[in-house]
This record gives sequence, structure tokens and C-alpha cells, in this order.
Amino acid sequence: MKHSKFKFKTFDGLQLFARSWQPEAKPRAVICLIHGMGEHSGRYTHVADQLTQTGYTLLSFDLRGHGQSQGPRGHTPSYEALLNDINSLLNEADKNFPELPRFLYGHSLGGNLVLNYVLHRQPKLKGVIVTDPWLRLAFEPPRFKIILAQITNYIWPSFSQKNGLDTKTLSRDPEVVHAYENDPPGS
Repeated sequence: MKHSKFKFKTFDGLQLFARSWQPEAKPRAVICLIHGMGEHSGRYTHVADQLTQTGYTLLSFDLRGHGQSQGPRGHTPSYEALLNDINSLLNEADKNFPELPRFLYGHSLGGNLVLNYVLHRQPKLKGVIVTDPWLRLAFEPPRFKIILAQITNYIWPSFSQKNGLDTKTLSRDPEVVHAYENDPPGS
């Protein structure tokens, strides 16, 4: 497996950090992966191992404000900005692998983004893969918190706070939970 790192610019000038994993032989297709909330592309090396062994190239990037990408932690100027960033990754796939079929793969928050990207942008893809997509909140936030968030967004749009994710519910495998909890910032 060949692994490389690269960067690309977004429509609004941010530099996003990306990774490419390629099989030793000519790849069958390129899969563009969008990671989950609070993650980064480096957490998907195990996926890259499996995919490259079966002849696929995997491209992924750290969402803005995640991993080694630029941008305030936990903040995006809009949902559309995230969809535009996916478009940029697909353009990188076209530029580097123009002859290969493209798949778009999203996990968790990435699954939400991929589904919305495909429904609204209707890109030319060979297929879509979505695992454990975040489709709705686990609970309805209290009304006062929603109002407070709307006011805060108006006054201080880049404000962010901890996501409150219960890491023990990420996996039944304690090693997966341990790896997530001990992942160095900016990996």
C-alpha cells in the first residue's frame, strides 16, 4: 500500500489536509471518504488497509476545524461550506485519478454530509457508501438551548463548545474506544 499526504484549498481559502492510500497494482476505483464528528482522516487507516488490499484507492481529508485542516475547532461557516469541501475532494479525485470510477463514502456525520451532498448536488458517481449516518439528534434539546444557540450564533458565530459525545457508546470493542479517547489532537 502506498500512502501519501497532500493539501488542497477550499472555495474560501482554507487549506485542508488530506490523505491518499493506493494499492500496489492499478486501482479499480477511487473511494472518497468523509469522516465523522470529532475525527480525522488518519482514523481510517484500517479501512484503507482493507480497501487497498482489494484494489481500491482511498482519498480522505480532515473536515475544516478537524485534524490537521485549518479552521476554528468545531466550527463551520455553513453546512454548504462542508458540501463545497466534499466537492473539492471529488475534484482532487478527478484530477489525480481521471480514469477511475468514483465512490463517495461517509461515516456518522460524514454519512449525513454524503447523503445530503448526493441528494442536493447529484454528482456523477459509481456509488455511495454510508455507515452509521447521523440522521437525527438522539434527543430533542430544550427550547431555551435552541434559542440561546440562535442568539449566540448572531453575536458570536464562531463560538463552539464540547460535543458531549459519550465515547463509551462508540463501539463494543474497548480497543476502539481507547484509540478514540487517546487520539492525539491534530493527528
